[in-house]
Amino acid sequence: MTPKPVVLPKLPTDLDQNRLPQHVAVIMDGNGRWAKQRGLPRIMGHQRGVDALKGLLRCCDDWGIPALTAYAFSTENWGRPLEEVEFLMTLFERVLRRELQEMMAENVQIRFVGNLSSLPPSLQTEISRSMADTCHNTGIQFTIATNYGGRQEIVQACQAIARRVQQGQLQPEQIDESLLEQHLYTQGLVHPDLLIRTSGEMRISNFLLWQLAYAEIYVTPTLWPDFDRTAFHQALLAYQQRERRFGKI
Repeated sequence: MTPKPVVLPKLPTDLDQNRLPQHVAVIMDGNGRWAKQRGLPRIMGHQRGVDALKGLLRCCDDWGIPALTAYAFSTENWGRPLEEVEFLMTLFERVLRRELQEMMAENVQIRFVGNLSSLPPSLQTEISRSMADTCHNTGIQFTIATNYGGRQEIVQACQAIARRVQQGQLQPEQIDESLLEQHLYTQGLVHPDLLIRTSGEMRISNFLLWQLAYAEIYVTPTLWPDFDRTAFHQALLAYQQRERRFGKI
């Protein structure tokens, strides 16, 4: 991880420690546009995006937010140019290999969710190693959604439940929300309180469709590589101004 930034190292005084989200999810959008604006190849935007994510992870840890989930690669992203996809797979693998020791030192628990079996074998190896090595860490829960699709997640959960019914292990009337959650990629992870999307796009792009049911959504025009502690501070201020009723009065 990069050296700690000197700006806002501690929770800003205008934020209420008792009203912070317990889980923040981020859609990291705008890497390509960031690079294009600067006359750089798209891959440079992705590289800078990694730095922004590491900065946000450390910020959440510093400010007492116990869980962060990042949308790193969607099932739809395979449709991007082959050169870009191959670069992203290599980038994921390189970052995992380079950062794991420091993640361990900072007590980060790493978790990957998605259809990981379709990823390159060498990347699967690094993912398995990072999750195994950090599984007993007790610090911030850092979840990376890779080859992830919300619809696919729900479908595979339904298929798993259907097999249990077919095998006589379950009756249909036993199926409820709790049971379905046990078959999601995110089993055991508290639902996000706050979803942040950068670059100004007003959609959730097949991300955590089940888990975001009552999350507060914050959209910023800031492109992901420029999303820093100051931008995160603004997102948390907006979050704390919301009245969360969960369908009640």
